[in-house]
Amino acid sequence: MTDSKLILVTGATGYVGGRLVPKLLEAGYLVRCLVRDPSRLQGRVWLNKVEVVKGDAVSSDGLTEVMRGVSVAYYLIHGMQGGKLNAERDLQVARNFSHAAEEAGIENIIYFGELVDPAGNLSPYLRARHETGYLLRYGKVPVTEFRAGMIVGSGSALFEMIRYLVEREPLLICPAWFFSLAQPIAIRDVLSYLVDALKTPDCTGRVIEIGGPTHLTYADMLLSYAKERSLKRWLIPTPFNAPRLSAYWVHMVTPIHWRIVAPLIEGLRARLIVRDDTARKLFPQIKPADFQSAVHYALGRIQRDNVETSWSDALVTTLGDFKPYQFTVEEGMFIERRQVLLDIKAESVFRAYMGIGGERGWLYMNWSWALRGWMDKVIGGVGLRRGRRHPDELHVGEALDFWRVETIEKNTRLRLLAEMKVPGKAWLEFESQPQDDKTLFTVSAYFAPHGLSGFLYWYAMWPFHKFIFDGLTRRLASRARILGR
Repeated sequence: MTDSKLILVTGATGYVGGRLVPKLLEAGYLVRCLVRDPSRLQGRVWLNKVEVVKGDAVSSDGLTEVMRGVSVAYYLIHGMQGGKLNAERDLQVARNFSHAAEEAGIENIIYFGELVDPAGNLSPYLRARHETGYLLRYGKVPVTEFRAGMIVGSGSALFEMIRYLVEREPLLICPAWFFSLAQPIAIRDVLSYLVDALKTPDCTGRVIEIGGPTHLTYADMLLSYAKERSLKRWLIPTPFNAPRLSAYWVHMVTPIHWRIVAPLIEGLRARLIVRDDTARKLFPQIKPADFQSAVHYALGRIQRDNVETSWSDALVTTLGDFKPYQFTVEEGMFIERRQVLLDIKAESVFRAYMGIGGERGWLYMNWSWALRGWMDKVIGGVGLRRGRRHPDELHVGEALDFWRVETIEKNTRLRLLAEMKVPGKAWLEFESQPQDDKTLFTVSAYFAPHGLSGFLYWYAMWPFHKFIFDGLTRRLASRARILGR
């Protein structure tokens, strides 16, 4: 342990907070997380390393006690839907937090706010974020306020909006706000600033604007993303801002709800750029990445066929999270999960799915798997005829029909990477997780589409998954019960 300070993190279930916690742990700090619903942290790999306290800063009940013994508190609380009522709530939360921090004797509050154009007409969302910082600084506890614009990282709202628009639309109609100047920053650099602030006393009580070295418009970002993905995209500029229409458009063509992006889009009309060099002076060791590099980092998991780190937040680890079927879109990937709770040991479930494929076949609608293999052969793929080396044993790296064994964790997990020709990358994963005296058996299909053809392929195949993967899960469960006798 390099530092025994106790750090309070609010907003640990959010995008920045969820990534900040492990960084603080790596730096040797003790961490306490204040959350309204602790169940939302289930599946986090760092959960057993932190103290979790249930509470709500809106009511302020018990907030001072939550802060007892805390040296520094991260204020990462904010509403995403904008509007007068949400803005008023955010400001009341800031007042409550500042007062409780003073009573608890906290040394410093670190607030992560938004870059604003002081000469511009602020949207309700940006105005509330700006006033939140003011209210926190108005209290007696010193405040370090970081202000950033667009965050480049898989999972951040604005970056995911750009990702989906570019992936799905070869021709992009661009409202006027697409041509506003911005200074995006990589999530890894944001986290560096937030963590290094703990050992930089000169930043206490300062407002610090942070951004990457690249000044570019959102239209430039679309083209840069397309370049990174080797996609041809054409932009048609329009003279209208139309923020509400833009939000509905994003809602229709991406998984992001219009209520989330509407307040963000309203603020994108202004020039969101860094106007002083305080960050460079206080943190000379941090060299922010340019936009193209940040995009490359964000997409690196998929490009390296290594998506495990992006799955860890969604792993089911408690009986309370058991759901027979789940469909989600996470970090640009379509994910289907099917689960069944079995009264047998995980070892038997593991043996069941380790024996799939080859001469034994795929247990349900085997003809459909054979047809898919034949179709792959016709277009020059590997097809289904490669089989498997041994009927019951597998090793990482070996072929299994039109899959490649990517990961094996004894009695826990088998992950297969598809080698058939598809417009994207696909994985099939089997998991057997002990739950007291039972086993939670999960079958997950992952697909990272490439371009519009990838999205069309997924939606064309999705209806068939209902029958194929439902049946496969049932048959594997039956085989596991037989092996467990």
